[in-house]
Amino acid sequence: MSAPAKNAEPQQMGKGIKFLFGGSAGMAATVFVQPLDLVKNRMQLSGVGGAKKQYKTSFHALSSILKNEGLSGIYTGLSAGLLRQATYTTTRLGIYTSLFDMMSRDGKPPNFISKALIGVTAGGIGAFVGTPAEVALIRMTADGRLPLEERRGYKNVFNALARIVREEGVLTLWRGCIPTVGRAMVVNAAQLASYSQAKQMLITTGYFQDGLFLHFVASMISGLITTAASMPVDIAKTRIQNMKTVNGKPEYSGAVDVLSKTIRQEGFFSLWKGFTPYYARLGPHTVLTFIFLEQMNKAYRRYVLHDESASGGL
Repeated sequence: MSAPAKNAEPQQMGKGIKFLFGGSAGMAATVFVQPLDLVKNRMQLSGVGGAKKQYKTSFHALSSILKNEGLSGIYTGLSAGLLRQATYTTTRLGIYTSLFDMMSRDGKPPNFISKALIGVTAGGIGAFVGTPAEVALIRMTADGRLPLEERRGYKNVFNALARIVREEGVLTLWRGCIPTVGRAMVVNAAQLASYSQAKQMLITTGYFQDGLFLHFVASMISGLITTAASMPVDIAKTRIQNMKTVNGKPEYSGAVDVLSKTIRQEGFFSLWKGFTPYYARLGPHTVLTFIFLEQMNKAYRRYVLHDESASGGL
């Protein structure tokens, strides 16, 4: 029997595996960064409507949560965070890696503009799928800042989703969908494209080789770019999804209304309120997600597809 041709094309990962690995990587990263997501959401909601700010700094917010809600309080909303990753990240990374492979030619990755367009597409679709879990996450992490009589008291993400549908209607699950999709398009265009581009640029310096350190540095660069670009949209999304309707009138009419009121009442730079916990959350989450994803991809290609030259491939 003749040996297989040396130039035979290596087997490709199935689309289902790409979706599975994307979601698993995001969920694993969330376990580590959920407390930072909680602090970020609390900071963004502090001072809403011109009210007195509850937290002076991110560290003040964290210490207040620990003092008032206990150690378990910093993991409030973890079930919603995991479901968000299972829906949003599974979809966005699965679509991104599939389109990335589709647009690669002769082993060369797509150019930066193509990566950004792929990221926008993957992020928008993923955000629509993940919005219900996002609404539950925002409400669960925000609950502890309210007086006892005003708290929603969701027991877990499934209880939150069921009560939202029962008490406010099924369409409430997609409240803030437009700014959520907008944020995701910005995040993914910046995050996924800048991560791939940073990896390529770092390798060309000659000081980096494909491995954990390269993934870490590229992820931190990507996280910083993504944080600066996406925070104003994230604040609009957070406040819309947490708002209540009083006497039949919602607090905000849309994302533009949120941004204009925030600038008018709290100042222009309040659009980057919570920058530290946002980056402290997004940076490590980006690092951990990509590291987990790269390692899972590499292991699958090596041990299942028997491709000894395998790299992570993102």
